[in-house]
Amino acid sequence: MAQKSGVTSRTLLQRLRDTLAEDGAGQERLDHITQLVAQSMETEVCSIYLRRDRQTLELCATEGLNPEAVHQTRMRVGEGLVGRVAKQAEPINAKDAPNTKGFRYMPETGEELFSSLLGVPIQRLGEVLGVLVVQSKEPREYTSDDIYALEVVAMVIAEMKELGAFTGEGEAMTAPHQRAHLFKGGSAQEGAAIGVVLLHDPKIVITNPIADDPDIEKSRLNEAIDLLRLNVDDLLNASKSADKEQQEVMEAYRMFANSRGWVSRLEGSIDSGLSAEAAVEKEQSATRARMSRVPDPYLRERLHDLDDLSNRLLRLLTGQGRSATDAVPENAILVASNIGPAELLEYGKNIKGLVLEHGSVGSHAAIIARAWAIPMVIHAENITREALTGDEILVDGDQGVVHLRADETVVAAFKDKVAMLTEAQKKYIAIRDLPAVTQDGVHVGLQMNAGLMADLPSMESSGAEGVGLFRTELQFLVRNSMPKRSDLANLYARVYNASNGLPVNFRTLDIGSDKVLPYLQPEDEPNPAMGWRAIRVGLDKKGVMQMQLQAFIRAANGRPLRIMFPFIAQFDEFRDAKAMLDKVLRNEERLGHVMPSDVKVGAMLETPSLAFAPDQFFEMCDFISIGGNDLKQFFYAADRENERVRRRYDTLNVSFLTFIEQIAARCDLFETPVSFCGEDAGRPVEALCFVAMGLRNLSMRPASVGPVKHMLRRTNLGEARDVINEARASGEQSVRGALMKWLNGQG
Repeated sequence: MAQKSGVTSRTLLQRLRDTLAEDGAGQERLDHITQLVAQSMETEVCSIYLRRDRQTLELCATEGLNPEAVHQTRMRVGEGLVGRVAKQAEPINAKDAPNTKGFRYMPETGEELFSSLLGVPIQRLGEVLGVLVVQSKEPREYTSDDIYALEVVAMVIAEMKELGAFTGEGEAMTAPHQRAHLFKGGSAQEGAAIGVVLLHDPKIVITNPIADDPDIEKSRLNEAIDLLRLNVDDLLNASKSADKEQQEVMEAYRMFANSRGWVSRLEGSIDSGLSAEAAVEKEQSATRARMSRVPDPYLRERLHDLDDLSNRLLRLLTGQGRSATDAVPENAILVASNIGPAELLEYGKNIKGLVLEHGSVGSHAAIIARAWAIPMVIHAENITREALTGDEILVDGDQGVVHLRADETVVAAFKDKVAMLTEAQKKYIAIRDLPAVTQDGVHVGLQMNAGLMADLPSMESSGAEGVGLFRTELQFLVRNSMPKRSDLANLYARVYNASNGLPVNFRTLDIGSDKVLPYLQPEDEPNPAMGWRAIRVGLDKKGVMQMQLQAFIRAANGRPLRIMFPFIAQFDEFRDAKAMLDKVLRNEERLGHVMPSDVKVGAMLETPSLAFAPDQFFEMCDFISIGGNDLKQFFYAADRENERVRRRYDTLNVSFLTFIEQIAARCDLFETPVSFCGEDAGRPVEALCFVAMGLRNLSMRPASVGPVKHMLRRTNLGEARDVINEARASGEQSVRGALMKWLNGQG
C-alpha cells in the first residue's frame, strides 16, 4: 500500500509541476490544483483555504463546492473543522463530518451533500498559511497514505505561495512580502533609524520542490547529511573542555544527526516526489508544529535541536544563508528572532538599528545596542516571517515600533523625526567641552558606561569625564571557555590606555540572571534575577574572582585602580569581597608585580537592603554606584524583563525619588561619593530629578551625555527642587507632570 501511495504522490506531483509551470494567473493555478487533487484522490471535492489575516481563512479555490462561494466564504481560525486544522496545525480525518464535534455548516458552499472530510494544514516552517481539504459523498475514512499524499501536496502549495505563484485579487492572495506592516513591540534603546533589512537568519527559499529522479535527490541528501555529521563531530570535539552536561547536550545533538528514523522519513518524502530540500522542509515544518504543542521543556529543547539540524542541512543543500564573510550593507537594520552578544559583535558597528522578535531590555544585545547608540526594538512579533533582506525599514526606538515597507507619507514623517534628532546632536556637540553646571552653579560629574574597547573612543566625542561603569562580563560571555588571566590583563590595560588618564570603575564579573556563561553549569532557578548571581557567584567561585582581581592589578601597572562589586545586598558580602581583594593585593606584591598607585573599592547599590546597611559599610566603602535598573525592579517588585509590569511604575514616583534622596543624604553623612548608573541616568528629566535629590555624579551611555548636560546647563536646580517638593507635598504620585509643566514654561 505504501508503494502504491508513493506512485500516486509522484504522479500527482509531476502533474502539479506541469500545471504550475504553465502561464496563467494565480486563481487559474489554484483551480487546476483542486481539479488535479480531486481527480487523483477520487473525491468529489477538493478545496483550498488560505489565510486572509492572522485570524481569518478564506475559500480561494474549489472543485465540487459552489463556485460562487469562492472568496465569499470566510471563517475564523479555530472555527469549524477547517478552522481547527489551521489552529492545531494537524490533519483532521472525519468519516462522518456533519456529526463530528466542531463541524460548522456553510450553506453557501453546498457542502451538505458530502459526508467525509480530510483536511491538512498548508504550512511552511511552522507557520500555517491555509488548509487543503478533500470531501466525499460516501462515508470514507481516509488512509494514512491518503493523508501523507495530501500533506505532500500541501507542502508544495505552501512553497509556491511563498514564491508568489498564487497572486490575485483579495487579501488572501496578496503577493507575499509586499504589503506595508507596522510592528508594535517594546523599546530597548531610544533613537530612530531608516535603513534596509539585514536578516540574521535569512529565509531559505526552495525553488524546486518537485523532483524527477529520487535516486539523484537521495544521493544529494546523503552527501549533505555526511557533511552535516562531520560538522556536528567538529562541534562535539570543540566542546570536550566543557562541563559534562554540555557534552551530554552535544551528544544528543549528534544522536539526532545520526538518526536513521529521521533520514528514513526524509527519504520517504523524496520517494513521494519531493526534492531533497523540500523533503527536509516538510519534516522541519512538522517538527515546528510539534514544538508548539509540547509542554515539556526538555522535549521542546530536543525538538529545537532537530529544527536546528534541519536548518543546517537546508543551507548545505541550497547554498543559501548568510556567511560570516558577507559584507554588511550600508544602513543595515539587523532583524532577528533573538541574538547573543558574540553574534551581534560579529556584525560590527556598521549596523544602524536592531529589531528582535524576542529579547529583553537587560540582555547583552541591548547593552551593546546602547553602547553603539543605535535604536533597538524588542518583541516585534513575526517580523522575521514577513521581512526580507533589502526591504526598507523604519525603526522607532522611542516608541518601540517598526515600519516595514511603509508608504510615502509615513516615510516622510519619519525622515522629519530623524532630521530633528540630527539637529539636536549638533547642539550637543557645541557644548561637549563645557562643564555640566546648572544655572545656579551646581557642578555634576557625567561619566559613561562601557563594556567593549569599541565604546571608549566615545569618551572624547561625548564629553564624558571618565568611565563610571566598565562591564567585564562581555569578555566572558563571547567565548566558549574561561578566558586566560593574561588575556584579561591585556584587555584591561588597553582600557586604561584608551581612557587617557580619566578614572575607570571596573565592575567585577556580573553573571547569573539572564547572563549565563556557556562553560559553567547553569543553575535551574525559578527566579534568576533574585538568585545566584553577581557577587554571590564571585564569593562562591573564588578562583574566578581572584583571577579577575589579579588581572585588574596587573593591568593597572602602577596606575590608580577602582574596583566595584556588583549586587551587594548586605555588609558582610562587601567585607568578604574586600578581604579577598586585600589578600590578592598582598600576594601580587609578594610576587613582585607593580602595585597600583591607589586602590579604591566600591559597591553597586542594587538592592534596597544595602541602603540600610550598618554605618561601618559606608565608612569602609570608598564609593557607591546606584544600579538603577535592578534597584527599581526590586523597589517596585516589578520584573524589568516583564513587559506587562516594567513600565507600570514611574521612575519619578515620589516614593522612589524620596528613597534616592535618603541614600544621597546617608552617603553625604559619611562623605562617601555616590553616583547613579543606569538607563534613567541618561534621560534628561530623570537626571535632573536625581541631581535635585542630592546626587552629583551620573553614569550613562555615551550618547546620553550631551542631552543630559544640555538639560542641566539650562536649569536652575533650586527652582527645580522647589517644583519637586511642591508636587510631593500636594500628594502627587509622580512629580513628572509638575516638572514637565515647569520645564515647558522655561522655553
